[in-house]
Amino acid sequence: MTSRRDRSRPDFGSALLGSQSEGRLMRRVRIQVLLTLSIVVSNFVGALCAVGLSLVGIPSPSLLQGDMWWVNFIALPIYVASAFVVGILWGTTSVVRVLAWANRGDTPTRRDAKRSARVPWSLVRLQAAMWIGATILFTICYGIADPAVIPKVFFVVVMSGSVVVAASYLLSEFALRPVSAQLISAGFRRKRRGGVGPRAVLFWVLGSGIPLMGIILVLLFGLVFDEITKLDQFVSVLVLTVIALSTGLLLTILSSRAIVDPLRSVRHGMRRVAAGDLGEDLVVYDGTELGDLQGGYNDMVAGLREREHIRDLFGRHVGRDVAAAALSTDPELGGTEKTVAVVFVDVIGSTTLAVNRPPGEVVDVLNAFFAVVVGAVEERRGLVNKFEGDAVLAIFGAPLPLDDPAAAALGAARDIADRLRAEVPDLSAGIGVGFGSVVAGNVGAIERFEYTVIGDPVNESARLSELAKRDPARPLASGRTLGALTGNSAAAAEREHWEQMEKVVLRGREDETEVFAAYPAAPPAEPAS
Repeated sequence: MTSRRDRSRPDFGSALLGSQSEGRLMRRVRIQVLLTLSIVVSNFVGALCAVGLSLVGIPSPSLLQGDMWWVNFIALPIYVASAFVVGILWGTTSVVRVLAWANRGDTPTRRDAKRSARVPWSLVRLQAAMWIGATILFTICYGIADPAVIPKVFFVVVMSGSVVVAASYLLSEFALRPVSAQLISAGFRRKRRGGVGPRAVLFWVLGSGIPLMGIILVLLFGLVFDEITKLDQFVSVLVLTVIALSTGLLLTILSSRAIVDPLRSVRHGMRRVAAGDLGEDLVVYDGTELGDLQGGYNDMVAGLREREHIRDLFGRHVGRDVAAAALSTDPELGGTEKTVAVVFVDVIGSTTLAVNRPPGEVVDVLNAFFAVVVGAVEERRGLVNKFEGDAVLAIFGAPLPLDDPAAAALGAARDIADRLRAEVPDLSAGIGVGFGSVVAGNVGAIERFEYTVIGDPVNESARLSELAKRDPARPLASGRTLGALTGNSAAAAEREHWEQMEKVVLRGREDETEVFAAYPAAPPAEPAS
């Protein structure tokens, strides 16, 4: 599992919005620039729609009559310029004031959260108010010169203003994704009204429905005004169609980005999960069902992290192989008969060690001892089954079968003895190796049980470890263990490391046991002075 961030995936769905780790000042500047551009761009698009509709889209009645010069060249430029200035200054100033908590890096209060969540709608209301004012002003002004142009002016301004309002909302909401993410992470979830479906319908009405109504209006004007020719009607319908396609495409792109970006972030996240990377959550910045999807992904990843943590702890407690077997099946009490090799490692003088040293130092020494044993056993695919105080019981051949468990156990015993002398010189241990049939399985109660092996090889290895304490550098093994070596080259090479020593009656037995000892290994080299 890796926690390396996927740089190909922007935190907020777009590289224009920066990253979550970006500084407060840079984020503030970025948001202000994007909000200003959203106001300018949306109003510029609306102005283009108004000009196109006024001059070509609905040519008659004309707005270029001589007595309308004061409206076209005085009132209209002054109002448009004033609207741009007021919209930009008032809009950005109010946003800065509302988002002061984010600029300072403070945790938002409930009041801060409510006001910040209303910022896109506040900007929309500001734009709508200016276009409503334009509708009233220019309908009256043009109507004074020629009452026949009132329906045309009203439609042109309303349609253009609708495009501006819709585009302004989508662009400002896009620019404020980092702020939404901060609010959501602080526990303030902003629910958008209506969700994804009704929003899509609303933006279709604003981007395509109203221009289509304009086409109907042009046809009605053709019936009312005789001076409108068929060519004029054709040109008007063509222009309105182009405007409908353009504004509809613009709003569809902006609206679809609001849907696609959260989905794309979840898709990137699922790819990381499939690759085994559970180290990173998604930034939740959406207030609709898509935000629920992002949050649900984070909940899923948190659950997977917890499961992997439990699996890791389980494997550390009982062994990886035992944990994997338990997780893949329904564990039951009881076991099956298996032929295994057993290694028992028992520390010499543990009582003296505990008396002469502080408890913390004793724990450190024992941990170093256990690390040597675990490493040697797992290198040969064995299972460290128990830590019995200052002793270790390791099994080779269960729960996973091995081709030659005896050779693996004998090699591990020699390796443990050599590494203990080199890595833990303050501690020595007797090492015994047994071999034979055992019952391997779960022992205990149904509420609490453990995986273990029960049988004579366990007792045999423990008794041999007692004998091995006479010379900790030489592990002891039973003749049955050496006799179980297979005929392959690796087993033959392992056989060369052992010599027969004696026959003894082990404690608790009546028959003699043939005892083999590993040849003494060369003492560890002295460190260079």
